[in-house]
Amino acid sequence: MYKSIFILSCIFFISCLNEKEVEKLNLGPLREEVIVENNVFKVSYNENKQQPNWIEYKVRNITKVADRDGMDFYLDDNVRTSDNMDYKNNPWDKGHMAPAGSFTDSWENLYTTFSFLNCALQLDQLNRGEWRELEEQNRLWAKEFGTLNIKIEVKFSENSKILDTDAYVPDGFYKHITFPNNSKKCFYFPNQKTQKNWTEYEISCN
Repeated sequence: MYKSIFILSCIFFISCLNEKEVEKLNLGPLREEVIVENNVFKVSYNENKQQPNWIEYKVRNITKVADRDGMDFYLDDNVRTSDNMDYKNNPWDKGHMAPAGSFTDSWENLYTTFSFLNCALQLDQLNRGEWRELEEQNRLWAKEFGTLNIKIEVKFSENSKILDTDAYVPDGFYKHITFPNNSKKCFYFPNQKTQKNWTEYEISCN
């Protein structure tokens, strides 16, 4: 009798959990860093924050052959990431870290950018404004100078906002750009409404 009550209680407990909580149980202890590398990017992912720690990729001079129409972000079976619930009814965009526009040279590369491993909670105005403009400038630089090496570091602090879904909202984003001649440009964008041109977010790389 007690065994039956215990089993029923477990079933009831699991049925009351949301999808993320069940996923958390299935994946085991959350990891502060999971390294994943594919043909588009290398990422250090933080399962506890459900956001990237950092991500690296290259921007090349490419010819566009694929279009993003109909593509949406998808989950990884082996890493607990953010998901659609984190972006529901709030001002946060699914901000590409490795930008879709830099990988339209094949459908496979473009699709790879839509992994939630490559996604951060980014204020809509920033994602669609100065952040996007710098991405476009990177493609122009790649066309003029050659392949760029990009590293994005996602900044968190003790005061970082935590959503009801347990995902952390980044305080901001560092973008380090290395040119073929090894010269560098570095930028920092607070995760807030932008009030300046993208060029004014440049910082010292030191």
